[in-house]
Amino acid sequence: MPYQKQQCAEMLPDLVVPNAIPLDERIWVPQNENVWFRPLCLSRSGGYWMNLLRVRRSGVVSRHRHPGPVHAMVLKGRWRYLEHDWEATEGSYAFEPPGEVHTLVVDEGVQEMITYFQVNGCMYYVDPWGNHVGYEDVFTKIDMCRKHYGSVGLGEDYVDQFIR
Repeated sequence: MPYQKQQCAEMLPDLVVPNAIPLDERIWVPQNENVWFRPLCLSRSGGYWMNLLRVRRSGVVSRHRHPGPVHAMVLKGRWRYLEHDWEATEGSYAFEPPGEVHTLVVDEGVQEMITYFQVNGCMYYVDPWGNHVGYEDVFTKIDMCRKHYGSVGLGEDYVDQFIR
């Protein structure tokens, strides 16, 4: 028997994303050369986002730190951080504590890496000496999606379905 009382009137609707790994290539938003993300949930009110990151090249993807925790689950391929001796392989879960700086690398031989990330706060990009070189937050992610979806014919408002 389902819940029988009325739900909270201020509650946001559920978000279900069928085909999270999309068949339509236009849904992948380009981030860098051979690096894309697929939004799943973009929380303006909570300041976090969940997405799939897809990489189809080897080398350094980014060097960054987070003010909040990050959770990751590798769906395909593998990656690692230069600052650690572990490797995140298919089926692995990784927790990244707030404040740590790490350099994400996809090694030679990995044709494609897809990882689910939940990022709380922002990604603060730095050079090897810790100097600020850029950032991303849920608002820049939304802007990137609007621009991309508008340019590929899905419409700028296509991203609205992922915003909470």
